[in-house]
Amino acid sequence: MSELERIDVSVYTVPTDAPEADGTLAWDHTTLVLAEAVSGSHRGLGWTYGAPATAAVISGQLAPLVTGRDPHDTSGAHEAMNRAVRNAGRPGLISGAVSAVDLALWDLRGHLLGLPLARLLGGAARPVPVYGSGGFTTYSAEQQERQLRGWAEEQGIPRVKIKIGESWGTREQRDLERVRAARATVGDRVELYTDANGGYRRKQAVRLGAALADQGVSWYEEPVSSDDLTGLRVVRDAVLPDVTAGEYGYDPAYFARMVPTVDCLQADVTRCGGVTGWLRAAALAQAHGLDLSGHCAPHLHAHAAAAVPNCRHLEWFHDHVRIERMLFDGTLDPSGGTVTPGADGAPGHGLRLAAARAAEYRTG
Repeated sequence: MSELERIDVSVYTVPTDAPEADGTLAWDHTTLVLAEAVSGSHRGLGWTYGAPATAAVISGQLAPLVTGRDPHDTSGAHEAMNRAVRNAGRPGLISGAVSAVDLALWDLRGHLLGLPLARLLGGAARPVPVYGSGGFTTYSAEQQERQLRGWAEEQGIPRVKIKIGESWGTREQRDLERVRAARATVGDRVELYTDANGGYRRKQAVRLGAALADQGVSWYEEPVSSDDLTGLRVVRDAVLPDVTAGEYGYDPAYFARMVPTVDCLQADVTRCGGVTGWLRAAALAQAHGLDLSGHCAPHLHAHAAAAVPNCRHLEWFHDHVRIERMLFDGTLDPSGGTVTPGADGAPGHGLRLAAARAAEYRTG
């Protein structure tokens, strides 16, 4: 019987291709922490986006727990990791580390069995809808238009999202100008989404929600802080666009608290406990009659999404799409507005580290 021999860890830092910001944060680089689960000649890859210190959690706390285990026992490994880090502060960075290892173990299982992960999870190589995501508040009008046209016209993606809530909600007029410009760019046939990243106050979010509805916006992400569950519910009940949140969920208890407050639940496979945690979030959403949407890291979500009946779509996030194409081979094509994971029959999630290209960005 095969066993998990070791977990290798590495860190890659990639500068953005332009200054980027949302309603509450600005950044000029993104860090990917990669976990590689090794069993014989087989290797599974998982990663998370976050602080470089995540790598030390994986190598120092998690790798010793899972080394020597049956690599098919993903549920047992997941539980062992969660129990071990309880007093170390599981939400946040440590949850990202658990997620990366869980993802690597699921990918390894696919390689050991010679199956695409979608099939291993009970799904198939079926199309999964995506939406183009970026539209940063730092973009000029020309940059925003170019990006939106790239998704809607060149790639045929019929759903796009821009950031609003600029400077913690203090630039309402510019937010609305950018939304109107986005609608003019993509026309009436493309769904238009917005993400305020929690930058507005409750009544401000309700007031802005009415103006967004006038532009046909159908997705209103984090209009107020996702920590303000009462506020999310107040806004949801007062506006026409779907109110969504959940990207900062780290465990099932978080999602259980979140589901009564949103129209569509979001979950991030690189934060919520990997594939194991994401499937649990999907089940919670389904139990409450809600869809689930995958937040960022689209190549890590795709196979699980193809196995979940209530997955609405995946976020084709500019930064992560760019990084995943730079560091890995086997990336997916979103032309027409969907990706089809597992269509080529490649085992696991189908991505392999492009070591020569990635070396330039390795920082740990």
